Amino acid sequence: MSLAKPDAKHSEPWPTAIAYDPAAKKLNVTFESGETFALPAEYLRVESPSAEVQGHSPSQKVTVPGRRHVGILNIEPVGNYAVRLIFDDLHDTGIYSWRILHELGREHATRWETYLRALESKGLAREP
Repeated sequence: MSLAKPDAKHSEPWPTAIAYDPAAKKLNVTFESGETFALPAEYLRVESPSAEVQGHSPSQKVTVPGRRHVGILNIEPVGNYAVRLIFDDLHDTGIYSWRILHELGREHATRWETYLRALESKGLAREP
């Protein structure tokens, strides 16, 4: 998916390309800054910005287990500021703004480690 930048000035990170690799189950996102992130579908699913996963406050965040093999079925544009990812477990309520995708890319290692620790502490697993 190639993304045309709006004429208005903005301070948000701006993606220049988004493409899903179904074999690797990774969403490849390139930003105008030159940063490129290969984001695993599993990571995007368990970090979904939806209220179902994030809750309405940090203390309500849900640790989503069993998504090791999840993939992305579809990527739908939401205006000119985000995409909705439709996962093959039928989760489809997260709206991934460009800012959120950028944060997920930059914070991937830290967030992933936090997720793995949360699974372990709750006796949960990545396997379905």
